[in-house]
Amino acid sequence: MAHRETDLYGPVKQLLEGQGYVVKGEVGPLDVMAVRGDESPVAVELKLSFSLSLVHQGIARQALTDHVYLAVPAGKRRDDRRNATLCRRLGLGLVRVHLPGGPCEVLCDPAPYRPRRFPARTARLLREFQRLQGDPNTGGGTRRGLVTAYRQDALRIAHALRDGPRRGADIARETGVVHATRMLRDNHYGWFEKFARGVYQLGEKGRAAIIES
Repeated sequence: MAHRETDLYGPVKQLLEGQGYVVKGEVGPLDVMAVRGDESPVAVELKLSFSLSLVHQGIARQALTDHVYLAVPAGKRRDDRRNATLCRRLGLGLVRVHLPGGPCEVLCDPAPYRPRRFPARTARLLREFQRLQGDPNTGGGTRRGLVTAYRQDALRIAHALRDGPRRGADIARETGVVHATRMLRDNHYGWFEKFARGVYQLGEKGRAAIIES
C-alpha cells in the first residue's frame, strides 16, 4: 500500500509529545509545529523521500526558527547516513520514520556546523599537487588512466633505464626522483627487472609504457 505524507504525522507527533511538546499540524507554511514552554518552536517538514526540494524547504524554514527537522520514511541506512551528513552541514535535523506507524529515529539535531578537519589528508594532497609536473589530467574525467606524481616519477626512471641497467642511487641523482631505489624494488607497475644486486633494467612493459607516454 502506498504511503502518504500524512502517514508521517502521527509518529512524528508522538515523538515530540514524548519530549513534552504541544504539537499541531499545518500551522501557516509548516507541516508540523511544536512548542514547549518559552522555547523557540520546532518546525518539521514531512516528505515521502529525501530530495533537494525538501532541503530547500528546510532552509527556508530556518528564517522562522533555528529548530528545523526534515522527516522522511526510513531508507537504506547508507543513504540515510549521507543525508544526515548533509543536514548537519546545513544546520538541519533529520528524522527517519519507520512506516507504518513508527517508530522514529532522530539521525541528527539542528546545530551550528563545525567541519571536521583532516590535516594529514590535506598535506598528502598538497604533496601530490607539488610533485605533479604540469597539468596532465583533465578535471571531471574518469579515474581510469589517471596520471599521478608516482607514475610521472616511474616514467622518469623508465627513461633513465632505456640505455641499459643502472643502479637506483645513480638514477635518483640524475632524475631527482628521491625514492628511485625503492620504486625499482617495489616495481608497482611491473616495468622493471632486477639485473644484479642493486641494479635494475627496463622490462617489456616499461618499454611499452614509454612509447604510450
